[in-house]
Amino acid sequence: MSKALVVTGGSRGIGHCVSLGAVGEGWDVCVNYVRNDERARETVAQIEAAGGRAVAVPADVAKEEDVIRLFETCEQKLGPVKGAVNSAGIVEPYGLMEDLDYQKMLPLIDINVNAALIVSREAVRRMSPRLGGDGGSIVLLSSVSSRLGGAGYCIPYAASKGAVDALGWGLSQEVARDGIRVNVVSPGLIDTEIQPVGRVEKDGPNLPAGRAGRPEEVAKAILWLLSEDASYVSGSNLAVSYAR
Repeated sequence: MSKALVVTGGSRGIGHCVSLGAVGEGWDVCVNYVRNDERARETVAQIEAAGGRAVAVPADVAKEEDVIRLFETCEQKLGPVKGAVNSAGIVEPYGLMEDLDYQKMLPLIDINVNAALIVSREAVRRMSPRLGGDGGSIVLLSSVSSRLGGAGYCIPYAASKGAVDALGWGLSQEVARDGIRVNVVSPGLIDTEIQPVGRVEKDGPNLPAGRAGRPEEVAKAILWLLSEDASYVSGSNLAVSYAR
């Protein structure tokens, strides 16, 4: 029986690595992206070359109607949704709190918080046995910034990830009896394009490991949480980090 996995932000960074790694775990992958059609198609081609099934679906996860269409398209093309990874996110705006513009903070809240809520809701609607589903697994991407705070750099980002932490814990309790597992993964400094230019080179050597993490290292933790090897793991917040 097929099992479909929705990966938001699935064409780049951690999401891309999750999409590729999921093939070896038996998932059919719905690769979500916003604008970069070429990279999404490349990701799908790599999955298919590895013997998997995949479809690329453009959708702005900050828009409810787009998220609904994303899940509906996944069901139509790949079958029942049994897994969801909310990897899409942004970090900006940077700077001291006193200098931040309110309007520039709104996209961060929409993409990091509101999108996580909508994606989680649509996943539960398809996984809950009360609604015709057969259980499943949801993994939300947070950050160690939620406990480090981001002072002097990105407090709004840290605050948005604190909301994701709360969502993951609360939802895990709410849907436990439905056979839906909900977990959070909190990466530290990871070498992806979401980082501002020069940050990995500047801060990576100062970490206890002497380097930043790699996106595939985070992806492996996510894939484990999605798998049956983690069948009794829910409500966890797994740090993938050598954070200071």
